[in-house]
Amino acid sequence: MMRVVFVTGNAKKLNEVKAILADGPNPIEIDSQALDIDEIQGNTQEVAKAKCRRAAELLDGPCITEDTALCYEALNGLPGPFIKYFLADIGHEGLNNLLVGFPSKNAWALCTFAYSAGPGSEPILFEGRTDGKIVPARGPPGFGWDAVFEPNGTGLTYAEMPPEQKNKLSHRYRALEKLRQYLQSQNS
Repeated sequence: MMRVVFVTGNAKKLNEVKAILADGPNPIEIDSQALDIDEIQGNTQEVAKAKCRRAAELLDGPCITEDTALCYEALNGLPGPFIKYFLADIGHEGLNNLLVGFPSKNAWALCTFAYSAGPGSEPILFEGRTDGKIVPARGPPGFGWDAVFEPNGTGLTYAEMPPEQKNKLSHRYRALEKLRQYLQSQNS
């Protein structure tokens, strides 16, 4: 079984990644390492690459990192990679209030995984996107902005979905499937 180090301090994110990569015909086992890495300001690709470069240096070996964004159509992609800070400061209700006065509540969830073969190796990016809309919070509020994001065609927010359903259509799942294919192609 293939193994990879995922750099995260977020237990819920780690559980999702483990569940997604353990599923399927060629499971990938995840070891995790929490590292204190400063995030640069920039778009999701810049943030993901910088984080992965630094993590590979600190670990002195290969690793993956992840950056997640929630992008509002009406705000030209904002809050984007800054969603963690927006959520911490204004909460679920504030995330909805950002769209007051805008006709579109459309949004997309974007996940960017970065893989580095080790120090000095340029990170490779794997992105996944799920389109949806921003809705008043529904479901348990325990995992980031899941309670306010409803993927198109589901009628449920991420927070209302059983993990098995979310893990088959989420932005994280879509990015991880690309990462899985890449890692398997490198080890065949």
